[in-house]
Amino acid sequence: MVNVTRAPEIDGSELRAGMRVAVAVSGGSDSVGLLRALAEVASGIGLVLAVAHLHHGIRAAEADEDARFVADLAERLGLELHLHRVDTPAAARERRETLEEAARGLRYAWFRQLLSEGKADAVATAHTLDDQAETVLHRLLRGAWTEGLGGIHPVIGCPDGVILRPFLGTRHADIQAWLREIGQPWREDASNTDTAHTRNRIRHELLPRLAEFNPQIAEQLARLATIARDEESWWEQELGRLLPSLVLPGRPVRGGGRAVSTRPDEGSVGMELERLRGLAPALRRRVLRAAAKQLRCGLNFEQTERLMAMCDPEGARKEQLAAELRAERTARELRLVREAAVPAGDVAPEPVEAPIPGSVTGLGVELRLRVAEGTNPDAAVARAVLRGPRAGDRVRLRHSRGAKPLKEIFERMNIDAAARRAWPVLEWTGRIVWMKDVAVDAGPEIPFAIEVVRGDESDP
Repeated sequence: MVNVTRAPEIDGSELRAGMRVAVAVSGGSDSVGLLRALAEVASGIGLVLAVAHLHHGIRAAEADEDARFVADLAERLGLELHLHRVDTPAAARERRETLEEAARGLRYAWFRQLLSEGKADAVATAHTLDDQAETVLHRLLRGAWTEGLGGIHPVIGCPDGVILRPFLGTRHADIQAWLREIGQPWREDASNTDTAHTRNRIRHELLPRLAEFNPQIAEQLARLATIARDEESWWEQELGRLLPSLVLPGRPVRGGGRAVSTRPDEGSVGMELERLRGLAPALRRRVLRAAAKQLRCGLNFEQTERLMAMCDPEGARKEQLAAELRAERTARELRLVREAAVPAGDVAPEPVEAPIPGSVTGLGVELRLRVAEGTNPDAAVARAVLRGPRAGDRVRLRHSRGAKPLKEIFERMNIDAAARRAWPVLEWTGRIVWMKDVAVDAGPEIPFAIEVVRGDESDP
């Protein structure tokens, strides 16, 4: 039993007298708790509070009830209400995002709009310590680098204000216990219990299981986030000091100097091999990733390790890291070269989403996707996407070790550049599970079967 006799503690380090704070209130317990807690201390600090509620255009009547609940609460507290409506499903279709991704993007765009329009100096969101733990664990499972393990930041700077998370050190249970004590109701969102969403499975299944090993797992993950953020802050300063002398733009030319491309979609950087070899692995890895970032390319772990190996005198002399990014080693330099992935005048084919079970047509093929035997036919399965090749695509072939770059596969098949751009592949949960005329190892865990209805497929 959690006993709370006073409002949960608020991180007030960024709050200032006279600051206009728009509190983002969804109607759930955490956001209602943040509003009530800030209302208790507002006069003492000198804050000017308002309530901000975004109607996402989903959950129909439930969302309307949420909006009415928040409006009533704002009126009872005598606070100004900022109410905004968006069409999240339409945005998700347009941006080819999940509903969660689209909702988050729309939400933060509106927060920044409130700041830019001068309606608030800060927007406060009710992210808790539990949210922090879930975020860190989610990113860890997805293979995040240390910057990703920094999780939710307490403060996000914006051109016209800040977004604050005053409850980031507070437990969700403490907030609900306090609200019960003061008789403050809140709204429940049924989607928060839907374990079809990865984050909900982490919240309701994985974290409770981990708590059996360490009852303080949420606090420990939140501490990890703090450590990771501090580490990243130090590395950012250190790289800012070192990179200008380590990563040189363009390519060397005879007679001295370096030639730099003027096209925005092309460019190159070079790094002296001897200097790279003299760096500790942790620093060298960060320099390589920062070099790619200067070319507006992100490197995953496997791509970074291929670059690390190229620093060795016995390493490869050329590597195609992604469709538009290659690495080459000369006697003196390791160079990264970015080239336009699609030549001027050509248009990359539009991806097409495919429900499972269901069918999808595009790029000259038609595929039927059937739920695999032994899989619960009522279980939610993430949609697949039929699309053309993208930068960094790799695929695992049957009876082979490790994933292969698509460029290497196309070269084996003697497929010309024009045909490659529209060569159909099927992506599911971030990996390619089918490719035209290629025997792909989709993995034993794939919960659906792929049937080619139309298309020149030699290995169905």
